[in-house]
Amino acid sequence: MVDQFISLVNPQREIQPFVANLTGINSQMLVTAPKFFEVAKRIIEITEDCVLVAHNAQFDYRILRTEFRRLGYQYQRKTICTVSLSKKLIPGKESYSLGKLVRSLGIPVSDRHRANGDALATLKLFQLLLDKDSEKSIVQAHTKSETLGQLNDKLLRILEALPAITGVYYMHNKEGEIFYIGKSKNIRKRINQHFTGETAKSHKIQKLIAAVTYEETGSELVALLKESEEIKKLRPKFNRSQRRKLYYYGIYDELDQNGYQSVCIEKIRKEGNPIATFSTYNQARSFVFKATEDFELCQKLMGIDPQRKVCFNYQIQNCKGACAQEEDTISYNKRFEKFKTHYAFENISMVLIDKGRSTEERSAILIENGVFKGIAFFNLNYQINQIDILRDLITPMEDTRDARHIIQSFIRKNKLINKIIF
Repeated sequence: MVDQFISLVNPQREIQPFVANLTGINSQMLVTAPKFFEVAKRIIEITEDCVLVAHNAQFDYRILRTEFRRLGYQYQRKTICTVSLSKKLIPGKESYSLGKLVRSLGIPVSDRHRANGDALATLKLFQLLLDKDSEKSIVQAHTKSETLGQLNDKLLRILEALPAITGVYYMHNKEGEIFYIGKSKNIRKRINQHFTGETAKSHKIQKLIAAVTYEETGSELVALLKESEEIKKLRPKFNRSQRRKLYYYGIYDELDQNGYQSVCIEKIRKEGNPIATFSTYNQARSFVFKATEDFELCQKLMGIDPQRKVCFNYQIQNCKGACAQEEDTISYNKRFEKFKTHYAFENISMVLIDKGRSTEERSAILIENGVFKGIAFFNLNYQINQIDILRDLITPMEDTRDARHIIQSFIRKNKLINKIIF
């Protein structure tokens, strides 16, 4: 028997802006839509004696069970997760998100992030997976019973109390000790991943967890800085990998024999401050390529084309001629200093303004004379016109190379962050 049921559902609350932007569904569209209890009977009927197939089935099944539980009904179905099946049957994909996966397989998808479009794409994906599972053994193994792999009552209670906000979260054992610290742009979603994960680490977390506390930051940058500092301070036993250094390569500046500023990419030195730090050599090299173009610098002096007498850009008349000593050092080094000032902390005082914990609030990250001082939150109605006022609001944090790396990396990836130099 083949049937379908498509309906919007009135959640009886305002739709958050990011959800409206993602799905195209706003609160006004749902005013006349049925409430969940009005469609509950139809859902039960259409799924009777069926297996629920979904992309990340744990999430969809948990939502259904939660809504039915509120109505006093125990909803139980077997499930198959097409994420798990895809990883088994189609290994090596760059991403297993529904959109990227189906596109890579040539499966057409319409109405992305709407239930009907995603459901049809999942159906076509599942049909492909059934074809690949010639022995049917993997499909059977992933046909989950009600009790296998689902959230128990303890984990469900913890999860339902958590908000979908940006911040830092702390996992506690039954003695109240913190054994893991993390950050996320959506704390509830991230904790759900911990609770439904199949790795050895996830299983240990699910067994040890007694409570989750959190601190809202609004700003992802603030969350990254707080996570890094508190892991080093509290040293939770499940954060061993994050105690290690975040970066291994740096870009260092020096004067060449003709007086031009140049750079080299090296492993981090014990002495000296790099202009910028990177986790991998390729990240550093890609950054130098882009900076060379953005600030009209010489490829040879920036280490991109070191073996040539003159750089490739000079040969095609896109270089001002520093590599051939045709541009004076003063003009070239001024552009280089602009590049260096844009990315390095050395002797710079600035405030980075980012999102706050509400629409009326902003966060501030203070750097003075190249030293990271800490973070603060301030209200939009309260204008910060003097540095002394900001210093009073700042919560001090340790100025470490890790903190600088986090800030520099975030600035490079987020062009919209507001930078005020004073």
